[in-house]
Amino acid sequence: MSKKLFALLVAAQAAHSVEEYRFRLYDVLAPARFISRLVSSDPARGFALANVALVTFGVWCYVARVRPEHPSTFRWMWFWVLLEAVNGTNHLLFALYTRRYFPGAWTAPLLLSVAVALGVTLARGREDRRFVRS
Repeated sequence: MSKKLFALLVAAQAAHSVEEYRFRLYDVLAPARFISRLVSSDPARGFALANVALVTFGVWCYVARVRPEHPSTFRWMWFWVLLEAVNGTNHLLFALYTRRYFPGAWTAPLLLSVAVALGVTLARGREDRRFVRS
């Protein structure tokens, strides 16, 4: 179950990245603009490349760590749970604070709900943890 939820979490991040790009998060959030400009002098291009790298990293985590049940699987899944729970929560808080749409707010509930579902699954120990102890 957790492998499927992890894959869904990475897919949700991909959709979230598309929404952020489409609605130009890099123009309204200073940290996004900063990261974008670290990658490219064109903030749109830098933002796209940074998000492609993030999603690619998520796919790598799934293919190289989660799916084959690497000893570090549990840690990688928790890293992504925390990352995406914070990401989703922050987008919703920004939308509430500004009292208007904030880029990423439409897919933030998806990120948050999948992250929580994966976190609950991991915390309840529903998975065989033989690959977790290293």
